Amino acid sequence: MQPATIGIVGLGLVGQALGQRLRAAGWRTLGHDLRPEAAQAFEAAGGEGAGSLPALGRSVDTVVLAVFDTHGALQVLEGEHGLLGPGSRVALVIDCSTGSPDLLVALGRRLQARGIDLVEAPLSGSSEQIGAGEATALVGADDAAVARAAPVLSALAHRWIHVGPPGMGAKAKLATNLVLGLNRAVFAEGLAFAQSLGLDPRQFLDLVLASPANSEAARIKGPLMVDGDFAPRSRIRQHLKDVRLMLDSAGAAALELPFSRVHAQLLEEAVAQGEGELDNAAILLRLRGRAPRP
Repeated sequence: MQPATIGIVGLGLVGQALGQRLRAAGWRTLGHDLRPEAAQAFEAAGGEGAGSLPALGRSVDTVVLAVFDTHGALQVLEGEHGLLGPGSRVALVIDCSTGSPDLLVALGRRLQARGIDLVEAPLSGSSEQIGAGEATALVGADDAAVARAAPVLSALAHRWIHVGPPGMGAKAKLATNLVLGLNRAVFAEGLAFAQSLGLDPRQFLDLVLASPANSEAARIKGPLMVDGDFAPRSRIRQHLKDVRLMLDSAGAAALELPFSRVHAQLLEEAVAQGEGELDNAAILLRLRGRAPRP
């Protein structure tokens, strides 16, 4: 039997988009965020607010997390005044954040010991793509938990792929985000180079899209870069968090990621310049007019 109400914690760009998907599928959504403006936007869009995490935990069986990272998920679930306090009804947690594989494996074990299923479902796609149902969920959970979560997962994303047990969803998301982020950065570098040669930016975008250099990153982010539209659909600081996780995971496996290391430096520069809240397309700002190294 499907739950009548689904809780959502974290009402930023992704959380708002997930609420939109769930309501379109017929569920009532009960959301929580520490920022009053985020909660107000959620309610204005048709959701309902929960006054606190414990109150939310006492009201729903299924909770979707759209928090910044795994440390945030741990605080929401297990912290003082968290979701899983006395009287909590939560039996299924679907974590849509991009997080730490090792921490998620350990969390899954602790929740399982309490009779709670953890399903990782990080989404590959911007908040706009998530809201349109165009994102892909990379699911990490055991088979029984996947079967239980399947109706909700199908509402969140038209396409979802079960990649293994808890921890594997985060690993899959980090690996795919590595390719996506570098594709985006490479297009930005190509655009900056094309402009330095005197090529028209929009014509260059058309050339890329019509050539073997085409990519989904160029198709989605290219028009934003050409127009200078850096309103956030996804944020630079969030991708920097992901790249740091990639480098940490690769380091633990004694693997060097030279392109990602350079990418991290560019993202760190962007954050230092106050661009962390801008869309990932704003990496172009770090590449325009960049002096060559001696």
